[in-house]
Amino acid sequence: MKKLLLALFSLSIILACSSVKQTEEALNSGNYNQAINIALKNLRTNKDKKGKQAYILMLESAYAKANQRDLQRIDFLTKDGNEAQLEEVYNIYQQLNSRQEKIKPILPLYIMDENRNANFAFTNYSTKIINTKNSLSAYLYKNANKLMNSTSKFGFRQAYDDFAYLDKINPNYRNTRTLIEEAHVRGTDFVIVDIKNETRKVIPKRLEEDLLNFGTYGLNDLWTVYHNNKVKGNTYDFSMNINLRDINISPEQIKERQIIREKQIPDGKKSLVDSNGNVVKDSLGNTIKVDKFKTIVCEVHEFTQFKSVQVTGQVFYKDLITKQLIDTFPLESEFIFEHRYATYNGDRNALDDVYIGLINNRVVPFPSNEQMIFDSGEDLKAKLKHIITNQHFR
Repeated sequence: MKKLLLALFSLSIILACSSVKQTEEALNSGNYNQAINIALKNLRTNKDKKGKQAYILMLESAYAKANQRDLQRIDFLTKDGNEAQLEEVYNIYQQLNSRQEKIKPILPLYIMDENRNANFAFTNYSTKIINTKNSLSAYLYKNANKLMNSTSKFGFRQAYDDFAYLDKINPNYRNTRTLIEEAHVRGTDFVIVDIKNETRKVIPKRLEEDLLNFGTYGLNDLWTVYHNNKVKGNTYDFSMNINLRDINISPEQIKERQIIREKQIPDGKKSLVDSNGNVVKDSLGNTIKVDKFKTIVCEVHEFTQFKSVQVTGQVFYKDLITKQLIDTFPLESEFIFEHRYATYNGDRNALDDVYIGLINNRVVPFPSNEQMIFDSGEDLKAKLKHIITNQHFR
């Protein structure tokens, strides 16, 4: 027990030294926020212990240096007078306020060797944060509205980002939320999708509906919307044509194979004999008995019902504005129906579990061609989803 306690004590010292070193390295390399976070983590408990003095001194130093650097950066950006820098100024003020709010809960921090409390200069940044936020909001609103006059989808998408950020920092600012919706619609690519059957076989209507039901694909694309029916008044940017070229359905097959299984099982007792054929007895003169085994045999006829379907086609992407073909992708899917069952002749105790399961099965009806084609739909959807998610229009 003493060895365990000593080991735990040694480990704690090693970890403490390592943490102090990490804080010191972060401070000396200018990663002041990292140094502050490490020091604060270690000062949340037992902050008055002598072993925590190093963290207090480094926290005091890192805090002062971080604030000095941030305020100098704000002074530079303010003198530069570039409105595009307002977001950085706003974020720095938020950082200054957040930094001091993280330190306040653990105060006071006493420095033993200097007989004083650690010094942290706190400032009320509320007015500066609000003023900067208002200036930034006005800039974002003006800039985003300029972008709304763009002829490019990318311009509307940038406007959307600016309006969304504006609504985040200043909710309900003027008519921002209405403009967010408008920028999203105008920046979205609308794709009309159709299926063309060139296979000379009947495709189940429910398969076509399932393939065109994009709500089941789990797509999450902010800037692309797929429609299988044109919406009146909507301008479509691209088309996606799914051309099914061929459907091959194999004949219904039943394959048979014969398997023989043997197993030895106990069948009473018999006298143990030595290599000379003499009966072996124990120390009391009693004949030693051992298990007698017999071999049981079972003949299994295993049947496999098999039927498959392969669907092949192509996906065409076309730019409806330029009337140009963008890309084509092969589409191929396969679905296999397979069912196994078995009959037996002999002692079923000779069979393994896998064959016991098979002899409990019975022959089942083969699925229709229509059902086979429909059952290929899940694989077709997976292949189609892969194509869609990897297609980038812009």
